[in-house]
Amino acid sequence: MRRREFITLLGGAAVGWPLAARAQQLMPVIGFMNAGTPKENEYLRGAFSQGVSETGYIEGQNVTIEYHWAEGHDDRLPGLAADLVRRRVSVIAATGTSAALAAKDATATIPIVFETAGDPIKLGLVASLNRPGRNVTGVTQLSSELVAKRLGMLHDLIPTATTIGLLVNPTDPRTETQTREMQEAAHALGLQIHVLNASTESEINTSFATLSQLRLGALLIGPSSFFTGRREQLVALATQQGVPAIYQYREFPAAGGLISYGTSITAAYHQAGIYAVRILKGEKPAEMPVMRPTKFELVINLKTAKNLGLTIPSGVLSIADEVIE
Repeated sequence: MRRREFITLLGGAAVGWPLAARAQQLMPVIGFMNAGTPKENEYLRGAFSQGVSETGYIEGQNVTIEYHWAEGHDDRLPGLAADLVRRRVSVIAATGTSAALAAKDATATIPIVFETAGDPIKLGLVASLNRPGRNVTGVTQLSSELVAKRLGMLHDLIPTATTIGLLVNPTDPRTETQTREMQEAAHALGLQIHVLNASTESEINTSFATLSQLRLGALLIGPSSFFTGRREQLVALATQQGVPAIYQYREFPAAGGLISYGTSITAAYHQAGIYAVRILKGEKPAEMPVMRPTKFELVINLKTAKNLGLTIPSGVLSIADEVIE
């Protein structure tokens, strides 16, 4: 075969067979990272993906989403973030506070969209909510800021409970602030707080055994993506112990928990998906305001209340956004 014919054939192959492969390489990539497992967080992954698709990008058609899960091990997050940086993804969607901090530490150039329940300024993610600066923006639920509010609601429902348990994840970067604010709020109400620590499933079981031994009158579950991913376990243990508990998301009372007060976590993930695509379309994270919640939901499981022997005041029921019967 002549050299010119060989080059012609090679050029034709480059135009034909590798076309799909080249298109795949040119397709923008969103690197999604989360501290949990895909099974526990499928509904959140779906909310994120829906946000992406509603903005004109279809997963697998004109955008690729690479999912990285830490499987409940926060110490794996820095490695996952570093891997996404090595792959030179177009955007990193860091969902959960620990994932957001790991992504921020990993790169100062690749755009990052975070989702967090905490205050992103206090966490050091952004300089300002309106003008974040640098390569980071995202969505905050400000759920951590509602811890004292939840304590007040719990006190109104069970005024006889003078010592209340606070379950926190010691590996969560917000825990120290949450605990301090809770202690201050409890002092103002004349209550005592007993802090219970859990960062593994076995430690959750141990904490509930301690709760039973101390005969604590009620329980507040602190904000943590670790707890959100183990809502079935937490609700089951609270039911077994017969302890009234308040949570941050409606998914808990939907699973049989007593009451929740906070924002919508699915709405936050949905918005994060929208923000990721806006960056793909050319917007700069530094100029994109951090999205904040506009609605807070009070959800009550009336069946659980009856099983606990609690009567929910009519005034509380009247302001509930959702009553599960």
